Amino acid sequence: MTNLIVRQNNTGNRVLDPMFEDFFSVPLIFDRRNDTFIPKANIIESEDKLMFSFEVPGMKKDDIQVSITDKLLSVKGCREERMANEKEHLVRQEMLKGEFERQFTLPEAVRTDDIQAEYSNGILTIELQKKDEVKPRQIDVKIK
Repeated sequence: MTNLIVRQNNTGNRVLDPMFEDFFSVPLIFDRRNDTFIPKANIIESEDKLMFSFEVPGMKKDDIQVSITDKLLSVKGCREERMANEKEHLVRQEMLKGEFERQFTLPEAVRTDDIQAEYSNGILTIELQKKDEVKPRQIDVKIK
């Protein structure tokens, strides 16, 4: 962990030394072009379904492909930088772009013929229903 030099100003508040303030305000020097965009995912399981959620902000519906082959769920996409016109240029880039592919092996309990995908507010949600035979069932107890 880096130790930062901290001092107090006239009001008693702690502030960074001006040299460090300048260091943290300049653009990063290293080249980020080798970084790749990999969306984060959450997987939620309930009694009757399996749900995947992916963070994919700034993408359009046509930028995303969801497919299932055998028991392999595949989510592919491409996030590009979008400039409003040719007179604009990128000064600093912190939001990653590029192609990605995430794959997940699905459990036998999931029905691959019943899949729903929805994209809203930068979140891609994929729901798969579980097979009826693996869902919990309530058994009636008969009294004799």
